[in-house]
Amino acid sequence: MTDPRTARRDAWVSVVIPALNEADTIARVVGAVPRAIADEVIVVDNGSDDATAEQARAVGARVVREPQRGYGRACAAGARAVDSRCAVLVFLDGDGSDRPDLMDRLVAPILAGDQDFVIGSRVRGRREAGSMGASQVLAAHVAGTLMRLRYGVRYSDMCPFRAIRRDAFERLGMREPTYGWNLEMQMRAAELELRILEVPVDHRRRAGGTSKVSGTLRGTLAATVRITATFARVAFGRPRRRPAAAG
Repeated sequence: MTDPRTARRDAWVSVVIPALNEADTIARVVGAVPRAIADEVIVVDNGSDDATAEQARAVGARVVREPQRGYGRACAAGARAVDSRCAVLVFLDGDGSDRPDLMDRLVAPILAGDQDFVIGSRVRGRREAGSMGASQVLAAHVAGTLMRLRYGVRYSDMCPFRAIRRDAFERLGMREPTYGWNLEMQMRAAELELRILEVPVDHRRRAGGTSKVSGTLRGTLAATVRITATFARVAFGRPRRRPAAAG
């Protein structure tokens, strides 16, 4: 694999971390982002009532506020806030479960010009015991099967740890405000026939706080409903005209 420090040259890489009440973990997550790859780290404070923003700033992140809660809203706010020089967007969670030190696996194929969208797969990687619930693994399998049937693209996961060319991201027309964001991105990428690669990534138990999705029955059910609704909207809604590729 191409060394990202050699391949990147003038390519600006922006990292977006949506965060809601992640004061216990956000400093460690930001600190683990490899600065040989990332030019900026943006933490989106999605209405936290703890010290998430202060902790992020203390370790050098730029903090953007998105007071209206919603995972997709936070990701979108971060994408809008990136530096104008940004060529590659990286998304990851702020709870310590993703491995920022593995970022080169996602970014290098894009910087080398081989891929447009690279998504990490927790299912194919090494998972710490308890890092993914059975319902999450099942949801990933079901969603992957449906997307393969609909688009002919093979995904094994809806992992939040992902990288995409900024110009490709802007063609997606993302609009999902909640937990269906990751699924919509994967479906839109397949719809536009982007060059897509899935790579194994290791996954850990969250390092602190409580999961907003799998931590409670209510959260799990709400996320399931949103993801199902997102699939139906994108897969069976009116097809979008494909925007012309940049350049």
